Amino acid sequence: MLRLALKLLYGDRAKYAMLVGGLTFCALLMTQQISVFFGLMRWTTATLRNIPAAVWVADVKVEQVNEVVAMREIEVDRVKSLPSVAWAVPLYWGIINARLPDGSFQSVQLTGLDTATLVGRPGKMLAGRIEDLRLPNAVIVDQVGVKKFLAKGIQLKIGSVFEINDKEARVVGLCESAQSFLGQPYVFTTYDRALEYVPFQRKRLSFILVEPKPGVSAQAVVDEVRAIPGLTAYVSDDFIRRTMDWYIKNTGIPFSFGSVVFLGIVVGIAIAGQTFYLFIHENLRFMAALKAMGAKTRTLASMVFLQALVVGLVGYGLGVGAAALFGFGVLKAGQPPFYLPWEVLVFTGVVILFICGLSATVGLLKIIRTEPATVFK
Repeated sequence: MLRLALKLLYGDRAKYAMLVGGLTFCALLMTQQISVFFGLMRWTTATLRNIPAAVWVADVKVEQVNEVVAMREIEVDRVKSLPSVAWAVPLYWGIINARLPDGSFQSVQLTGLDTATLVGRPGKMLAGRIEDLRLPNAVIVDQVGVKKFLAKGIQLKIGSVFEINDKEARVVGLCESAQSFLGQPYVFTTYDRALEYVPFQRKRLSFILVEPKPGVSAQAVVDEVRAIPGLTAYVSDDFIRRTMDWYIKNTGIPFSFGSVVFLGIVVGIAIAGQTFYLFIHENLRFMAALKAMGAKTRTLASMVFLQALVVGLVGYGLGVGAAALFGFGVLKAGQPPFYLPWEVLVFTGVVILFICGLSATVGLLKIIRTEPATVFK
């Protein structure tokens, strides 16, 4: 009986193609849009992933990593004095304009690392040495900066020079970093030099990077830091989640992508449901004949749900595969962002199974209501 169900399904090639096409489009739209959404969320936490640290200390008013409230430099010593802290180093992070050799400007995310230890250094160097950052006026630019400068006709390489706040910045290395939501390239230098590049103000410390002592948990450090008036602290993973939550709650990004995903589900239900209903309607005489020969409702249900399952698996596979190909393409181009975790595949699969199950149930109800005598009319 199950083999007969598949023969009926494959026999009507037009309906089969419509069913598979509708579910493929639904799976592709959901997978692609959710993956781009997750990619955008990862972009918002690029600074946290580019600068590894166990604990981040910030002003108590800071809600997410891309929001900086400057602190006094004395706060570094206050954090260092805590019993659970092995070491603490200052970090400068801010957006500032760089003047290129042709006179044009490019906004950059200036990142000042601790001069002595270079904690938070880029994870992968494409050219040059990280130690050269201690040379006079030295900076390291990421791959986004290379593309941005090249788009303006400037070939960025070791030895290239540009200006930040009318001061020379000489490129001593190129690195690879995660692209940020803001889109500006990362420019790494030492903390002391970063303070020379930025306009003077009383408070210029952005964050404090902290490492717990051996045997002490990161959460214990966080609890101690939060006891200091005016300061707060986050474990790196918690800061990532907090940053993502902030963008979800305070921007229209989730609604924008969610509405597209919802429309994809509606379209999938409409196309698959209508097509499957027509498919059942055209094969109703065969089902009625099986009922007249004594086939039970359970048998007919297994036939209908097998047809729906086969169509769903084929459509899901084609849709997810197309989304993955899209992802490979955009990852090479660098944008739009794309991140496809396994949870997205599970969610898409569950939705596709729901659509197929709903469509099969509607068709099965029509079969149940059909009298076996229909075959004799």
